Amino acid sequence: MKRISTATAFAVLITLCTDAQETKSNSIMGKPKISGYLIGQYQTSTQDNNNSNSFNIRYARLSVGGHILDDFEYKLQGQINGNTSTLGSSPRLVDASVEWQKYGFLKVKAGQFKLPFTFENPMHPIDMGFMGYGQAVSKLSGMSDRMGQHSSNGRDIGIQIQGDILTNTSGRNLLHYQVGIFNGQGINVKDADNRKNIVGGMWFMPTKGLRVGVFGWAGSYARNGIWTDRNGNEHSGTNSLSQYRYAISAEYRNTDWQVRSEYVHSTGYGFSTTYQNSDNQKDARVNWTQGNKADGFYALCIAPVIRQKLRAKARYDLYRPSAEWNNSRTQYEIGINYILHKNIELQGEYAFINDRSLACHNYSIVDVELCVRF
Repeated sequence: MKRISTATAFAVLITLCTDAQETKSNSIMGKPKISGYLIGQYQTSTQDNNNSNSFNIRYARLSVGGHILDDFEYKLQGQINGNTSTLGSSPRLVDASVEWQKYGFLKVKAGQFKLPFTFENPMHPIDMGFMGYGQAVSKLSGMSDRMGQHSSNGRDIGIQIQGDILTNTSGRNLLHYQVGIFNGQGINVKDADNRKNIVGGMWFMPTKGLRVGVFGWAGSYARNGIWTDRNGNEHSGTNSLSQYRYAISAEYRNTDWQVRSEYVHSTGYGFSTTYQNSDNQKDARVNWTQGNKADGFYALCIAPVIRQKLRAKARYDLYRPSAEWNNSRTQYEIGINYILHKNIELQGEYAFINDRSLACHNYSIVDVELCVRF
C-alpha cells in the first residue's frame, strides 16, 4: 500500500490557498472558498495506572472548496496539527473529492471523502457537540477502527452516488439514498486485495428535522504479510479479512436541539496491530481473541438553556468490542456548550466511565474544548 506524499498534498493545498485570494469568478471556475477550524482541548482522566492531565490540539484543519462549471463541487482538506511519525498523526491529506451535482436526485462523488455509514460519521466534529464521536461510530466506521486500519477519520477512497427523491407538496424531500464503492483500506493508501467495499444507506424524513435511517457495509480489510491461521498453519501473502456491518439510526435536529440514537453491529475479525507504516503492514496476524463480532449503541440529547447561546447535553454511550458484556465500555456524559460567537464555541463535559476490561472498572474524564471556525 502506497501512502500519498504529505509534502506533495500540502504543497498543492498551500498553492490553492494562495491562488484563491487572487482568483476572480468566471464562467468556468468560481472563486475558491478557504475555510477551516481549530479545536483546542484540555482533558484529565482518573484511570488507574494511566492518569492524564494535558492540553492538546484535537484538530487543526484547512480546506479549499468551490465549484467548476456550476455543476461540479470540489473539496481539498488537510489536517495540519501533530507530527509525521505515523499515519495516525499529521499533517496529512484528509479530503480530496469532486462531486457532480447537476441533479438533486442523482449526484456522483469521486475521490477521498467520508464513508456513507451512520448519521454521526459525516458530521462536523464541532456540530456533533461532544468530546468525541460515539464509540460505535469511532470503532466501526473507519476512524480508530477495531479491524486495525490506520486512523482514517471515517473516510476512504472511492466513488459514490446519492440523491433525494419523493418530494411532498411543500417541496420537502422525504427520502435520501447514498451508496459507494471504496478500496476498504482507509485514507491515503491503495487497495491491497483488489476487493472493494460497498457502503451505503437511506433515510426517511417524515417531518421537518426528523430522519430515520438504515445503513449497510460489506467488504474487507487486507494486509500483505505473514500470519498464522486458527489451526496454527503459517501463511505469507495477502490476508484479507471480510467485514459486514449495519446500523439503525434516528435523529431529530433543529437550530438548538439534537436528539440522536444509533445502533451499530459488526461481523469480521481484525488484525492484532494497528497499521501505521510499511513495516507494520507486514504484520498480518489476526486478533482471534477479540472475536469476530462487535456492537455499540448511543443515545444523546443537546437541549437549549438559552436559545442560540447556551445548551445542556447528555449522552449514554456503550461499546462492546466482542459483542459481550464482560469487556463492555460504557460512558455516561453530561455537560454544557456555550456559544460565544457564531464561529466560537466553548464545550465542556464530565464523563463517568465503566470499562469492564479493566481491573478497576470505573474512572472519570473531564474535557473542555475551545472550538473556532474561520
